[in-house]
Amino acid sequence: MNDTIQFERKPAGMLRASLFSAALAGFAVVAGAVDAQTLRAVKHSDLRVLDPILTTAYMSRNHGYMIFDTLYALDSDLVPQPQMVDSHTVSDDGLVYTFTLRDGLAFHDGATVTGADVAASIARWGERDGMGQVLMSFVDSMSQGASANEFVINLKEPYGLVIDSLAKPSSNVPFIMPQRLAETPSTEPIPEQIGSGPFKWVADEYQPGVIAVYEKNEDYVPRSEPASWAAGGKVVNVDRVEWVVMPDDQTALNALQAGEIDYWESPPSDLLPILDANPEVTVKNLNALGMQTIMRPNTLNAPMDDVRIRQAAIASVNQKDVLDALVGNPELYSLCGAMFVCNTPLATDVGSETLIKGNGMDKAKALLEEAGYDGTPIVIMHPTDVGTLRTQPVVVAQAMRDAGFVVDLQAMDWQTLVGKRASQASIEDGGWHMFMTNWVGADVFNPLVNNMVNGKGPDGGWFGWPDVPKLEELRTSYATAPTLEQQQELAAEIQKIAFEEAVYAPIGQYFVPTAWSTSIEGVLDSPAPLFWNISK
Repeated sequence: MNDTIQFERKPAGMLRASLFSAALAGFAVVAGAVDAQTLRAVKHSDLRVLDPILTTAYMSRNHGYMIFDTLYALDSDLVPQPQMVDSHTVSDDGLVYTFTLRDGLAFHDGATVTGADVAASIARWGERDGMGQVLMSFVDSMSQGASANEFVINLKEPYGLVIDSLAKPSSNVPFIMPQRLAETPSTEPIPEQIGSGPFKWVADEYQPGVIAVYEKNEDYVPRSEPASWAAGGKVVNVDRVEWVVMPDDQTALNALQAGEIDYWESPPSDLLPILDANPEVTVKNLNALGMQTIMRPNTLNAPMDDVRIRQAAIASVNQKDVLDALVGNPELYSLCGAMFVCNTPLATDVGSETLIKGNGMDKAKALLEEAGYDGTPIVIMHPTDVGTLRTQPVVVAQAMRDAGFVVDLQAMDWQTLVGKRASQASIEDGGWHMFMTNWVGADVFNPLVNNMVNGKGPDGGWFGWPDVPKLEELRTSYATAPTLEQQQELAAEIQKIAFEEAVYAPIGQYFVPTAWSTSIEGVLDSPAPLFWNISK
């Protein structure tokens, strides 16, 4: 059935609508209002990587929240709450954690969730995630307990952040999957999409670049507590959720106002006044910590392997220029040099002076001269299909050119970038020097969750792979620091060294409201888009 969706708009809008309809060819799309039991959403990007442990990409994380579940989850007060866990005990010496899983947990293929599934899932997550890697450095062993519904962690020494680690809310999230999938090497994608979460993946309707479909898991047993952030009862009130790809912002705007979609994750700031003026649309920021946009150099490829070249690139950038181009409205952004996010206990501006003041151009030029920069083109990957990512590379590239860099700005879609950034290839073999991305505040607000201050290098580090052992020493000290005051001192030192080594630069903090039709209710505040609790 190929019904053409009609919008009551000017001809240009109707042309975009026709293109959208053509993209949905082969799907049962009904003209007019969306089926009351189907929630149709436009996300910030297309979904290509289905393994939420393999990548930190938010679309993969969002997919993970649909079909997988977690042992613990943060509530709206940032307090870990049990999710798949019924109860846990800790031995008197603090070395043995025993978790009992709650009743009713089953994977989508009907198998009961066991402690063996949990052990394998946490081990795989712990290989990829920064906070998980720190946890694993304290773990002696993990296994199923005395009964199938128990999971046991034996530590080498006491570690006070075990539960906090298992409640990590964003990329990478410690999702639980069947043991057979969790035993897939963490460098390879899992072969099936089988979880125990509130939705099931509809594989035969998935078309990359067009649509991703989820159906209600009728066998899911939600917790009894009210939903709060990713914690509490995951009650699904619709039969089906469709993530429809609409890279054109005007098309998405028209579709939301015409009732063809229910939810738009990240409308651009210049269209917010139109949405605000529509009484049938709700516009709200769901992420109180906001977003941090960053620039990340690749320390493996010359000339970015020279710290002075990386420092020069960062010194050339003025945060205000980036944010004016990206957001425009000063009410929706903040000049912020804090790697661990402004307005949090670990916020500090150490090392960020040129970014905030925008006065680093002379410093950048001097560093290039000192380093003997020879005009080697700097390859910056430029995603053109994501509204919140396509502006920063253009602004940064121009700033670097003004400083004396030669820049090769390579256009691609975001999912291509997600795949390419994982490559450690040389420039000659298709590698890269720099990219920009965005993080929710919950992913960067301390040194353990912030992947960019990971100093593990090519083996275990995050894309860009800085090899800075001192950062790892300080992160370990932070993990065991007994007081907030000590954590703050260590966080400031970590930020100082991270700026000195130019491992990355925060180039602005901003907020992206979400828009949805007033025909739906129950949309949750959270650092990730969640689709349970919503009803139509």
